[in-house]
Amino acid sequence: MGTTQPHTDTPQRGRHSHHDAPDTAADFAALATMPDGPDKRQLQEGVVTAWLPMAHRLARKFRNRGESLEDLEQVAALALVKSVERYDPRRGNAFETFAIPTIYGELKRHFRDNMWEVHVPRRVQDLRNRVRASLRELELTCSGRSPTVAELAAHAGLSEEDTLAGLEALQCFHSLSLDAPVAASEDGGGADGGHDGAIRLVDTLSADESGYDHVVDREAVRSSLCQLPERDQKILYLRFFGEMTQSQIARRLGVSQMHVSRLLAAACRRVREEVEERDDGSGGEAERAGPMAA
Repeated sequence: MGTTQPHTDTPQRGRHSHHDAPDTAADFAALATMPDGPDKRQLQEGVVTAWLPMAHRLARKFRNRGESLEDLEQVAALALVKSVERYDPRRGNAFETFAIPTIYGELKRHFRDNMWEVHVPRRVQDLRNRVRASLRELELTCSGRSPTVAELAAHAGLSEEDTLAGLEALQCFHSLSLDAPVAASEDGGGADGGHDGAIRLVDTLSADESGYDHVVDREAVRSSLCQLPERDQKILYLRFFGEMTQSQIARRLGVSQMHVSRLLAAACRRVREEVEERDDGSGGEAERAGPMAA
């Protein structure tokens, strides 16, 4: 087919709410009617390239959380590819309203599946890295035995107390295999180390919980909430954690319900804008669920 490049150079064919949202409506319309093949793949690649700055911007919102920006941008790019492949313009929704939640979801899942299983202070993470490096070096010179805590401490230049903290942090990062047996079943299976009849770790896990995403959302807004005036913090707490109505809050504070409503709206807007603009100051996405999603 003759159309193989994204039409991003068409002048001002409708503006989007984001500075890095190109107008690729014509390209998506063409993709919806094209059969699978090299031409379609080439056009999809062009669309992905056009939207890549937006994906990278979303990835930057998750930086400084213990993961490299390069890895985050790669996760966002892969999510963008999925979005381009799955988007159907015939449903009437703009592409960014479909892609942004998809990219955010993949980034959150990346943190949930690949980062520390419990929160570890940066100092302890640094201790972990020093202890791990020393452990690897000493294992090569200890004739097959594990080095002692004292040997590790001396090699790493740490106190034994800090060395123990680093060793504990090593355990926080590693996960067991889901197929690892955690107990033998009552019928006696699995006692010889095999999986037959044994209760595996995966058997003890529940279904996916939406609460994990709420944890990420809460952490994203925590610092912004702490910067609000004390009165606004109290109103948000009473409304979203105390589950009080606006009228109840108004009576508690001795103000009108309308005043409480205005304060709530202003506080939510301030937190939402700060979360969206914290990393790059490029403006917020209306598609975000809002700071009180948690």
